Amino acid sequence: MTDPQKKIIIFDDDDDILAICSFILEEQGWIVSAYADCNNIVDKVSAIKPDVILMDNWIPDDGGIIATQKLKQNEELKNIPIIYFSANSDIELLANHAGAETYLAKPFDLDDLERVINSVLAA
Repeated sequence: MTDPQKKIIIFDDDDDILAICSFILEEQGWIVSAYADCNNIVDKVSAIKPDVILMDNWIPDDGGIIATQKLKQNEELKNIPIIYFSANSDIELLANHAGAETYLAKPFDLDDLERVINSVLAA
């Protein structure tokens, strides 16, 4: 069971993915914030100070790579683990280019989601 104080932000432009991931993670005790774009990403993340971020590659407006890089360049936010997730076949390359800690290929099952989140929290 996850610590009930843990916070996660999901950035994805797919409403179904936001809804499903939010529901699953809230059931596990997470405080979930979900956004369909990454506009003002530094402000959004600074306001919440999450323990983990799930970042989609094809997120409006900047895209996941630029959004991740903005966070990693911010002194206060750079240590928040980012899990890059996408259906793109080059996801490992994209995640590395963005500076994310790890990645999760879509489609994924819930066990994979839980395993990847737990692995970045343990690191």
